[in-house]
Amino acid sequence: MGPVRFGYKASAEQFAPGELLEFAVAAEEHGFDSVFVSDHLQPWRHTGGHAPAALPWLGALAARTSRVLIGTSVLTPTYRYHPVVVAQAFATLACLAPGRVVLGVGSGEAMNEAPLGAPWPRPGVRLERLAEAVTLIRALWAGDRVDHAGTHFHAVRATVYDRPPTPVPLYVAAGGPVAAKLAGALGDGLICTSGKGEDLYRDTLLPAFLAARPPGAPDPDLMIEVKVSFDPDPAAAREATRHWAALALTPQEKTGVADPVEMQRRADALDTARAASRWIVSADPAAHAEAVAGYLRLGFRHLVFHAPGPDQHAFLRRYRDDVLPRLRAYGA
Repeated sequence: MGPVRFGYKASAEQFAPGELLEFAVAAEEHGFDSVFVSDHLQPWRHTGGHAPAALPWLGALAARTSRVLIGTSVLTPTYRYHPVVVAQAFATLACLAPGRVVLGVGSGEAMNEAPLGAPWPRPGVRLERLAEAVTLIRALWAGDRVDHAGTHFHAVRATVYDRPPTPVPLYVAAGGPVAAKLAGALGDGLICTSGKGEDLYRDTLLPAFLAARPPGAPDPDLMIEVKVSFDPDPAAAREATRHWAALALTPQEKTGVADPVEMQRRADALDTARAASRWIVSADPAAHAEAVAGYLRLGFRHLVFHAPGPDQHAFLRRYRDDVLPRLRAYGA
């Protein structure tokens, strides 16, 4: 396995594009190894929410940084974006920022795709569509004049003319065993999100992903977004999670909800304890680092930190000074 890496999650649902860009540039300055941005058409909250487009934003980030790995966590290359467009866009990004671009993909959420007017299919169909999209993207990165007549997508003599010497790494998000198998078979890396119970990662997602790896495939990047609320004031650390209370809704409570107003209503009905349940909430740096290190012990090698508070610059400084040195010692 490669070295342990620590990244910053650029929360496009919470911040305007310019402000978010300054946070991401600061993350590089403060020693983070990567920046991954969400790609939403609509945010989790209507009031005070944001949804800058990931593709132009990543171009700006590539121009403003020189070292960090940059990518999406995650983009859905099926409804809002045709896979040919995604293949072209990420090949261009990789030409502009050689060796620093990752395409992270997932099967999508109704909130971002249903507003386009397309029917929202069941999970199996969405995964089938994602698998076909990944296959087409890889074909375009590898060859010229690509023809594809699939179940969901078509391409006729399509070529991506500007491609980096090395294909862009492609990571696949998974929250269950079927998606994890698909990710293992088709992806260069796995993307998970934290706070769902250690058993899920140890006994289901990681084994399913690794078992599906093709023989002789390179070591994959095992990445997880870790939701952390770290503040010297414990009450402030807990309260900050309320902005993201929607993440604590069960799949049954949010599946198929495509309206940010309705998602906000359901999230605001939760109490603070429930809102904080997906997060590592702490005021003590040693205890916080110990809790985060649990994901390293599970086998993840790339931790991308999502902080919920409005003062992201303060979070970045605290992590640089008090948490990342401890985590680098764990991962050494």
